[in-house]
Formats: sequence, structure tokens, C-alpha cells
Amino acid sequence: MEAAEELTPAEIATLRSELESLKEELSQRLIATAADAKPVTLDQSAVGRVSRMDAMQVQALAQATRRTLQLRLSQCGAALRAVADGDYGLCRKCQEPVGIRRLRVKPEAPFCLACQSRADAR
Repeated sequence: MEAAEELTPAEIATLRSELESLKEELSQRLIATAADAKPVTLDQSAVGRVSRMDAMQVQALAQATRRTLQLRLSQCGAALRAVADGDYGLCRKCQEPVGIRRLRVKPEAPFCLACQSRADAR
């Protein structure tokens, strides 16, 4: 695997802007999905078994989606703090550069591809 280079100030500025936009988007999506993730309360006498199961599946999917959104939002916050601290773009495990190609796809990525791959394999 090719070693990643450190980010230039212009790349950091562009990615910081993307992180801020992503943070706002994720916050809005969390607000929009709040109602879907609330506990399912259905009138047993008015709603059939299939409808209850469907409602519970929708709720479970919404809760899983919200957990993913919350994780990404947390990672965005950490990445923005890293920009402010001058540590953005360095892997939190090995301290090697994450690489611009990875950060363009996922600007909140806390790990380089090698460390992420090892973590995913566990």
C-alpha cells in the first residue's frame, strides 16, 4: 500500500469546510429521524399483527440509522477539533497521514486505511 502524504493547508481548508457542512447535514438528519425512532405504541385492537411488526421494523431501522448518524456526527466534531489542534489528517492509531483520497470520501475518518482495515477484520 502506498504511503499517504501529509495534507496541504489548502486541502485542510477544503476538508474543514466539508466537515462543517457534513456536521450540519448530520444534525438535520438526526432531527428529521427523531420521530421514527421513538418507541412503537400501537392500539392492539385497531392494528393487526403484521402492521405492528412492520412498525417495529421501521423503528429498529430508524434507531440503527440514528446510531450511525450520531457516530459520524461525533467523528465530525473530533475531526474539526483536530483541525483546530493541527492534528487533522493523522491516524489516531499509528499517527501516519490518513491520505487525501480517503478524506475526500470520508472527511471525518479517524484512521488510515490500514488501521481501519485491521479494526474491521476483528
